[in-house]
Formats: sequence, structure tokens, C-alpha cells
Amino acid sequence: MGEVRLEQVRKVYDDGHVAVASADFQVADSELLVLVGPSGCGKSTLLRMIAGLESITSGTLSIDGQVVNARSPKDRDIAMVFQSYALYPHMTVAQNLAFGLKLRKLPAADIVRRVNEAADKLGLRDMLDKHPRMLSGGQRQRVALGRAMVRNPRVFLLDEPLSNLDAKLRLSTRTEIAKLQRELRTTMIYVTHDQVEAMTLGHRIVVLDRGVIQQIDTPMRLYEQPVNLFVAGFFGSPAMNFLRGTLIDDGGIRLVSQDCRLELGDFLRASPQLANRVGTKIIIGLRPEDIRVATGPSSAAEPQLVAKLEYVEPVGNEAFLNLTFGTHELVSRVSPTGLPAAGSHVRLCFSTSKLHYFDPDSGQRLSAQ
Repeated sequence: MGEVRLEQVRKVYDDGHVAVASADFQVADSELLVLVGPSGCGKSTLLRMIAGLESITSGTLSIDGQVVNARSPKDRDIAMVFQSYALYPHMTVAQNLAFGLKLRKLPAADIVRRVNEAADKLGLRDMLDKHPRMLSGGQRQRVALGRAMVRNPRVFLLDEPLSNLDAKLRLSTRTEIAKLQRELRTTMIYVTHDQVEAMTLGHRIVVLDRGVIQQIDTPMRLYEQPVNLFVAGFFGSPAMNFLRGTLIDDGGIRLVSQDCRLELGDFLRASPQLANRVGTKIIIGLRPEDIRVATGPSSAAEPQLVAKLEYVEPVGNEAFLNLTFGTHELVSRVSPTGLPAAGSHVRLCFSTSKLHYFDPDSGQRLSAQ
């Protein structure tokens, strides 16, 4: 078992800084939960509280139903993998893997068995006699994972373990971690600032900003139904487009700002929450992949707009069109073939079903249902 439960867990430092406002969630046994957010959002502090490396100001932390607030790190049956690898340079891979087990005075035969099992699972069998300086960054990270693995902990805690690797190694090591978690069926709590890592690894994701949990959900629900502007803008590369203006109804629903008008069709009248916003300011979000170059006439379900193409970013299998629509900057993700020329005006279309709506004051999502 490896179930972790946080109930109103809070961290306030002596200077009054609130690092974690109130964390309240459960990590299921065998789940890979990701804590994600920008630098300083409290994700590493939260992980360190779970590990016992940081004291809890208030609230309750339980592992498998047992409150562990006052327990030392070694008594929590967790294993932590750090960003820096923290390998002993004078020891071989085998000695690094075995070090923690020797401190616990396990029988020599058990140590050898566990080290060999971890080495086989992580592809380290041929490296057991090598020292860390002889390994690549990805191989060192695997050793760090193996050192945690040999302890058979109830919970793995990983604090930005891939941030020291180059892009290619990050991808391959990320795949290894996901595969390892599936095979071991071990509970993992993983911290990263990288939204791609969070989306590809996490069964569920906890999104934090300035110490406050913004949303806890599956990767695709976070992407498709963000609860506020922060979550909507954090996930997606390129980020979601935002258009700000006032909703008006003069024979058709439109978003009007100082220098542009965006037709939205009549379907918003069927949404009580949005119909009540007519005459008030609103923010509309639209993902880059949901804005396309128009090939036919406009319709109520697929309105159009005309924007100026500032420049094109070809990235191989797709291209990003960077455009201006009045004072709004837009990005459209399109096929790399038949691209319009920079400086030209482009007709774009979008499906009204793909629009996201937010309150400009609170930033909260508004339902279109």
C-alpha cells in the first residue's frame, strides 16, 4: 500500500510567508500524481512536507491511514529522488545502490538480490562497476531512481528529477519513469515546472500558484476544462489565446473591444450564465489548434475573423501563425503546407463549441452549458 492523504496542510514561515495555503487531496495507492506550477508556487515545499524534510504548520498528513506529521523522514517509508542525483562519486553504481540498505543492516544476500533486481529493471546491469563520473546524465538519474527503488518504499517522491538533462535525455528518461511506475505499481508524487512532463506522466495533476491549489484533475480535463485563467494559460504550447472585450447583442452576439468585433453567433442566448453577461466585460479563450485558415463562407457554428499575419514559425510537422487581430495577439497551429505570406491578411475560422469563457475580475471559468 502507498496511500497519501493531506488534510488542510499548511506551511507558513516565520516571516509570515505562506508557502502552501491549504492542501487537501488524496493520492491513491499506485497512482502517479504530479505537482506542477511556476517557480515559487509551493510544489517543492509541499513535497518536502510529505517527505518530512519540512515541518507542517497545520493540518494532517497521513500515509496508509497513519498520521505521520511528527515522524522523521526515515520512519515514513518513503524514498526521495532529487534533481541533483546526490550520488557518491567515490562509490560504484553497485555501491551507491546498496548504500542505504547497508545502513539499515540488511543481510548481504538481500542487498545483492535487491541491487541486481533494480539494475535489471533500469538497464544498469553492465554499469554496476562504474563510477558516476563515467555515466551520462540519464544513466545517473537511473542510478538515483534505483537507489530509491531498492528500498521498496510505500511512496516515491521525485523533485524535478529531469531538469538537469538535455531535451533528448528528458524525453527518454521520462518514458523510463512512466514505464517503471506501471511495472512497479508504486505510488509516486512527482514535482515539475514543465507542463509537458506533467501532462505526459501524471494520472492526475495538482496545479499550484502562489501556494494555492488551483485545480486537481486528469491531464485532458485540465486542458479541455480549465477552471480559471491561470490553468488555461499554463497548459498548452503555444498557450491559449485570450480575447478581452464586452459582450453585446445587436441581432447577434458579439465580443467588442476598442478596435475589433468578433462574431459569436446566437448560441450564447441558450446559455443562461453567458446570456446574463451581455453588456459586461468577458474574456474568451481559444486554443491555437482550434483556429484554422478559412476555406469557405462563415456560418453561425463557425464564425470568421480577419487578422494580419505577422510572421510564421515552421516547426516541422506543423507551423505557428503569429497574428494580430486589433490589439490582440493570436497564434494559430496549422499544417506546414500552403502557408500564407507574412504581412498578408488572413481569414480565420473557429468552432464556437471550442470557446472558453472567463470572468475578467475573478478569472474563473464561466459555463457555456
